[in-house]
Amino acid sequence: MPEFMGTPDGTGRRAAVIVSRFNETVTTALGEGAVNTLVEQGVAFDDIDVLVVPGAWELPAAARSALASGRYDLLVVVGAVVRGETPHFDFVAGEASRAIMQLGLEYELPIGFGLLTTDTMAQAEARAGGAHGNKGRDAALAALEMADLLGRLEAADAEEHG
Repeated sequence: MPEFMGTPDGTGRRAAVIVSRFNETVTTALGEGAVNTLVEQGVAFDDIDVLVVPGAWELPAAARSALASGRYDLLVVVGAVVRGETPHFDFVAGEASRAIMQLGLEYELPIGFGLLTTDTMAQAEARAGGAHGNKGRDAALAALEMADLLGRLEAADAEEHG
C-alpha cells in the first residue's frame, strides 16, 4: 500500500501571501511569518508576491484572482477577525473561511489558512508571534506541504496511467 506524505519544500515554487490590513499589527506579523517561512523553506524571495487587502471579507476575492492568474503554486491567506459586540464577526469569519476553502477545492491548489478568529485582541497577538507561535508560519508550512503532496500524487498518477 503506497503512502504519500508531503514535505514543506518550496524549491522552485511561486507563492502569493494575501494579507488582510484590518487589525494591522497582528496581520503584519502573520504576513511576515508567512513570507519568512516560505523563504526559509526554499521559495526564492522574488517568487513571493504579497497582496494586501482591506479586511478579511476581501481575502476570497483576492485569492480567486490570484488563483485564476495561473501565476502561483500556492497561496497563504492571513488575517485577523476579533469578536466584537455584534454578529458581524460570525458573518465575516464564517463566510470568508468558507469561500477560501471552496476556492482551494475549485482550483485544486493549496491555500494555507492563517485567518485568525479570536475572541480578543490578546488572543490574536498570542497567535501572531506570541505564546502560541505565528499562525502565518504554520499556514505557509501547511501550504508548502500540500503543494508537495499534490505534486507527488500527480506524479504517481501520471506514472501509473501514463
